[in-house]
Amino acid sequence: MVHTLVVAATAAEAAHVPAHLPLVVTGLGKTAAAVATTRALAAYDDVSGLTVVNIGTAGALRPGLSGLHEPGTVLNHDINADIVRSLGYDPEERLEVGESEVVLATGDVFVNDPLVRDRLALTAHLVDMEGYAVAFAARSFGVRVRLVKHVSDAADESAMDWPAQVEASALVLGAWLEDRLSASS
Repeated sequence: MVHTLVVAATAAEAAHVPAHLPLVVTGLGKTAAAVATTRALAAYDDVSGLTVVNIGTAGALRPGLSGLHEPGTVLNHDINADIVRSLGYDPEERLEVGESEVVLATGDVFVNDPLVRDRLALTAHLVDMEGYAVAFAARSFGVRVRLVKHVSDAADESAMDWPAQVEASALVLGAWLEDRLSASS
């Protein structure tokens, strides 16, 4: 049987998740997202056929990006991967999660500084604070993951208006879940 577990960072982002879909609200940041996702997955007796769908808002790192995106790659942007690699370890800072060419950068930094945004835009299209952690946890259980992000801001000073923008994103995300997943869950 194919079934879905929806994972969101905040109740505000998940406000319009269809009631029949199981939902985990993780809290903000990679640590909270990894722990909550792992805890939820560990509660299943059998994860075969399960898909984790991480919904949420994201900042656009490049001009002209808006709307809904399903990234194919997610990066852990605030790990010093080159140093870790030089010590002989694989930092696994890049996870392939789908077919899309859209790259999501995840980190514990709330990006509202144009200099940080421009640096991240060299390798990614969008930025969030949980996607990588959810993908990493799902992968550790052998579970398929989809990241579905709605652009809420331009990862600059406009990001500080996120609380006023999140409802519009939540409506789009809820509609996407209803349209794409309700029949298969």
